Amino acid sequence: MASAPVEILLGIYLGILTGIIPALVSWALGFGFKYFTGVTIPPLGVLVLAVALAGVSGGLLALANPAVTESANAPTLVTGILVVAALSLYAHAKGDQMGETVPKRLSLSTLRERTLSRDVVELIGGLDEVRIRVTGDVADMEGFPPLPADLRAEIRDAEYTFPADLRISALETRFAERLRTEFDLGDVAVSIDERGQASVVAAPPFSGLSKRVSMGERAVSVETLVPTGLARGDEVRLVTDGGRLVGTVVSAQSDENASGREQPAASTRDAANPTEDDEEPVSSPVRAPTTTGGRGRLTVAVPHRDAGELVEADAVQVVVEAQGSRLEYELVSLLRRNGKLFQRFTVTSGSPIEGATLGTATVREAYGVAVLAVRRQSGWTLVPTGTFEFTESDDVFAVGSRDALDRFAEAVA
Repeated sequence: MASAPVEILLGIYLGILTGIIPALVSWALGFGFKYFTGVTIPPLGVLVLAVALAGVSGGLLALANPAVTESANAPTLVTGILVVAALSLYAHAKGDQMGETVPKRLSLSTLRERTLSRDVVELIGGLDEVRIRVTGDVADMEGFPPLPADLRAEIRDAEYTFPADLRISALETRFAERLRTEFDLGDVAVSIDERGQASVVAAPPFSGLSKRVSMGERAVSVETLVPTGLARGDEVRLVTDGGRLVGTVVSAQSDENASGREQPAASTRDAANPTEDDEEPVSSPVRAPTTTGGRGRLTVAVPHRDAGELVEADAVQVVVEAQGSRLEYELVSLLRRNGKLFQRFTVTSGSPIEGATLGTATVREAYGVAVLAVRRQSGWTLVPTGTFEFTESDDVFAVGSRDALDRFAEAVA
């Protein structure tokens, strides 16, 4: 029988050989769970698994087995088991530490995130974009009145174009916001599949004209020559006998009968007896409502002090003046061409940046994003300085590459 030091050295040697695989497994488990979920596996569970992987019969219970502890080579076996356990615990601790410190490019939420199929991506204007189409009928939202038939048809026949690099969840959010804005819907829910086909559940507008008139303004309707292409939201100048007024278009409609243009009606024969040569009409995409020019009725929102003058005017001329290019759109286009995106984040309770200042959080250095603004109930903070402190429920607007924004999302959540 060998001496005790030799038995211990032999046990260390055997423990290192048999503990390599259990240590690698322990490291992978510690790193994976911490990186993807932020959860640390209990060391005891890792220890039991590692000793079992080492092929020790009975696992940790082997240390209490008389057949092991009272055998001739007991020092070697016990030392080997302890070495395997030590290696596994060390590897697990290092994996857990690396999972905490490595910048997070992936998470369970991003792994579950669906993306659009490349088959539906089109090259439009030099950029990859996707057309979203509504499939099936637009469903009524439970608890709200049903949608009018014409509004339901407009939503169903609409086609919308969005950037192809958006995830489906972001597409659903932006599509819902666009439907809510363009059709003035009270509420809307959207579901989009990988083929770019959308299912829409919508509620009709909660109110009509009064909802689109701001405080301190009045809506006034006038009959006048309406410029071609005028749409809701355009800013116009109204020329009356008493001077000039500035207003915002709330609604506009051209009178086709007054301008001499009438829509040709299909004959009874064509409608009742279609022939084989008749082609099925192709529906064009629905766009923002615009006027076709000529005489019509225009409803504009003007300041309260100007409403009386506009009502009493005998004749009103509408002038649309050039507003120049929108600098914010040029900025967004420039950033997109350089691979940068905008995204809004909400600081949650327990977030790593909650309570930290912009300077101590080193957002730009650690995550590669720039914080442009922060919105709170008290108001906006544009281009916050390094002393700005993040609090729960802050809406943080940041710009950066997609990978950088994904990393920052992990820190904010």
